[in-house]
Amino acid sequence: MNEELQWIKQIRLESNKMAANKLITKYYKEIYAYIYRQTLNKELSMDLTQEIFIRVLQSISNYDEKKASFRTWLYRISTYRIVDYYRSKHYKYNSLETSINDYDIKDNEDFTISVEYKEDVEKIMEVVNKLDISNQRILRLKLFADYTFKEISEILGLSESTVKTKYYSTVKRIKKDLKEW
Repeated sequence: MNEELQWIKQIRLESNKMAANKLITKYYKEIYAYIYRQTLNKELSMDLTQEIFIRVLQSISNYDEKKASFRTWLYRISTYRIVDYYRSKHYKYNSLETSINDYDIKDNEDFTISVEYKEDVEKIMEVVNKLDISNQRILRLKLFADYTFKEISEILGLSESTVKTKYYSTVKRIKKDLKEW
């Protein structure tokens, strides 16, 4: 039994805090980066990442290592959480404000590029957030988590060809919508 599965077993049987901390530590930076690439907001990303790990620990008894790796299961929960966030009233009614603290500013040109990048990402995310959930999950896992089409097909229980078709049609739609912007 690998170390990760031992931690999961200890968390399930004994509510072992040390095992939970080790499991969280192993994946925290990776999940935070995945969320941050989609929000471009440090505080929000930290909050969502914390919520994700709380959900993971609360539902760890539902994890089945025969169906998927823990990492795959964790990304599934993370993807659902980010989709839920963008569908929430909180997101819809509160604009994401750009915080100067979100940028590592070396000079004015870097700041301008950072702001333009964030604006571009926000436009893309606005289009992505209007997609159906299935297409959002595929796009998020491919772009923000760097999963292969094969891995995405395993996570979502779809054929690899279906995942590719949905991904490329979604990218095409995003490009079209951005041109009309």
